[in-house]
Amino acid sequence: MNRFTTTTESEAVVAAERGDIWAVLTDPELLPRLTPLLTSIETDGDRWRWSMMRLAVLGVGIQPTFTERMRFTDGPEESRIDFTHEPPPDTHEFTGAEGWYRLRDAGGGTHLAIRLTLHVELPLSRLASPAVVGLMNVTLQRTGDRFVTNLLRHLDADEVPGSRVTR
Repeated sequence: MNRFTTTTESEAVVAAERGDIWAVLTDPELLPRLTPLLTSIETDGDRWRWSMMRLAVLGVGIQPTFTERMRFTDGPEESRIDFTHEPPPDTHEFTGAEGWYRLRDAGGGTHLAIRLTLHVELPLSRLASPAVVGLMNVTLQRTGDRFVTNLLRHLDADEVPGSRVTR
């Protein structure tokens, strides 16, 4: 088994209230309806277990399920969700994520920033890393783009033109 990791960051200004976006990002029943590939989220306090659709990575079938410790901070200046991969004791998960969502008021809208580091362990050679990481990047980009489209539709909001930055 080898571990493959990728990180993505994006930010945009959304013409919606921070509280409305916060309500979506903290709703484990709504998120799977808005997020491609995500089938369900089970919660146990601040631990969320994310389950995804079955995927094929260079001929290897995987069905990612991973547990995240979620930390929610809804302050007057900034709302923030931090998540850290934390499997239940005595278990091993082959997929995990680390990162954050950050929301700040931005002149009639909300500045939404996201950082996500995703890792997956696969029975593939390290030599496959460029192909695996490339596929992970494309999948994350497409999933993120579709999530934003679904989020905007759900909120009946627009993205402020020219505000999106992805790294």
